[in-house]
Amino acid sequence: QVQLVESGGGLVQAGGSLRLSCAASGRTFSTYAMGWFRQAPGKERDVVAVISWSGRNTYYPDSVKGRFTISRDNAKNTVYLQMNSLKPDDTAVYYCAAAAVTFRFQVITTSDDYDYWGQGTQVTVSS
Repeated sequence: QVQLVESGGGLVQAGGSLRLSCAASGRTFSTYAMGWFRQAPGKERDVVAVISWSGRNTYYPDSVKGRFTISRDNAKNTVYLQMNSLKPDDTAVYYCAAAAVTFRFQVITTSDDYDYWGQGTQVTVSS
């Protein structure tokens, strides 16, 4: 069982930055692939960034590539999402998720394949 708690959301002007954190409980955090997803009102939940168990492999969709960076600290049971050059279109509730995987370099990009979810944190970018 893994419990996830996000923090770091808030209101920021376009062009600004935010850093989201996701603290995980459970002794096996290091064996989970992690991901950040977001959902805007009236839209589907989309992947934002994912990272492998080892931290060596990552994936970003084109919409955030070059602006967002995912990282993890397995010693602290925490995964981070650094968001730079924020745009109004980035406004959404951001969710952290964990997926049990077999291979340390495996990344998971599909929300249905994640086993645990946080409660979400609101990010609002004003123009």
